[in-house]
Amino acid sequence: MVNNSASNSSFPPPCPDYRGTHRLHMAAYSLVLAAGLPLNALALWVFLRALRVHSVVSVYMCNLAASDLLFTLSLPVRISYYALHYWPFSDLLCQTAGAIFQTNMYGSCIFLTLINVDRYAAIVHPLRLRHLRRPRVARLLCLGVWALIVVFAVPTVMVHRPSPCSYAGGQVRLCFESFGDRLWQGRLLPLVLLAEALGFLLPLAAMLYSSGRVFWTLARPNATQSQRRRKTVRLLLANLVIFLLCFVPYNATLAVYGLLRGNLVAASGEACDRVRQVLMVMVLLAGANCVLDPLVYYFSAEGFRNTLRGLGTPHRGRTLAANEGQGALAQQSTETTLITSTAPASQGLLRPSNLGTPLTQRPEDSAL
Repeated sequence: MVNNSASNSSFPPPCPDYRGTHRLHMAAYSLVLAAGLPLNALALWVFLRALRVHSVVSVYMCNLAASDLLFTLSLPVRISYYALHYWPFSDLLCQTAGAIFQTNMYGSCIFLTLINVDRYAAIVHPLRLRHLRRPRVARLLCLGVWALIVVFAVPTVMVHRPSPCSYAGGQVRLCFESFGDRLWQGRLLPLVLLAEALGFLLPLAAMLYSSGRVFWTLARPNATQSQRRRKTVRLLLANLVIFLLCFVPYNATLAVYGLLRGNLVAASGEACDRVRQVLMVMVLLAGANCVLDPLVYYFSAEGFRNTLRGLGTPHRGRTLAANEGQGALAQQSTETTLITSTAPASQGLLRPSNLGTPLTQRPEDSAL
């Protein structure tokens, strides 16, 4: 809101002209909201109500959908800000919306990585790491991820206070941008670098390693050519594309911008402005992940896809979901006997057993 009661001596510096960037963000986030809100709400409903989150992968996907849905619910206040070119709401809402963006981005990085690491455990080390591939362990891991990103959200809330500036003889506030040099050289830069290391670089390294090992294992001549193999490759490739497309450009540009603003790397003001313009485009790619993630659920999770197809016939959809859940339970005893009786032969990945069931087919996977 414009405040004309402040004296000229106490007025903040003039507002920078971000109107072009604001229009771009308003249009992009409107599309993300229109597509991401129904897609992620539907995905969360399918995981919680239809599939009952039976499998390890569906636990991670369910948490990923919850993170994306939380971000899309915060978009209306962002769109309002970009339409008005100033922040009309409370300081707390600005701080919360900024923290939710960071929570979604780093949470999505970790949940996507956990999906690929689970495939690594299932295919590369199906026996050695089978104790980690249980829904209860997956839920505990997700709980730890939420605790970690909430802890990091606290300092993020503190630094996302609206910044005042003067416009047309009055005073307005900006949100999500125009952090001062003192803030960058103080608390903000260490926070950004720590979040980059824990929330981006470590998941990136784990995703690249686990995906590479899985692709190498599945490329062996003795690996069985099966539909499960194709689904696994499709899932890992989709996660890699989303990670590399949405998160790598933004986080790399943010690191460079932070080093420039923190005066750790000497650069002119014009160079900082150019990097900032690139960063404002890259942040849109990071926000687009909540639209792309539901595509992973649909094309990689068979139970998810079948449930959506059965929505038009409610009785068939319920029967399908129930049969998948019963199938997961029915295979448990078979797999236990198979693993204990054929342990020496388990090193041949995806090698069919005498019962015709792949060694890597865990009961949790049948729902997907």
